[in-house]
Amino acid sequence: MTLDRAVMLFAGFMVLLSVALTVWVSPYWVWLTVFVGLNLMQASVTGFCPAAMMFRKLGVKSGTVFT
Repeated sequence: MTLDRAVMLFAGFMVLLSVALTVWVSPYWVWLTVFVGLNLMQASVTGFCPAAMMFRKLGVKSGTVFT
């Protein structure tokens, strides 16, 4: 799995997790969804992604976007 796919998988998991937490725990968990969305937007503009940095340190091989 490349770094790009790992970041997309992680972002998708976080969105689904936050939706489940919003439904079953508290409506305030919707802010996690907002945070993930904003982080995806800023990563697309700046190229800076904390999740990509974390996966890189874990040894995930580079993809085409996050090198």
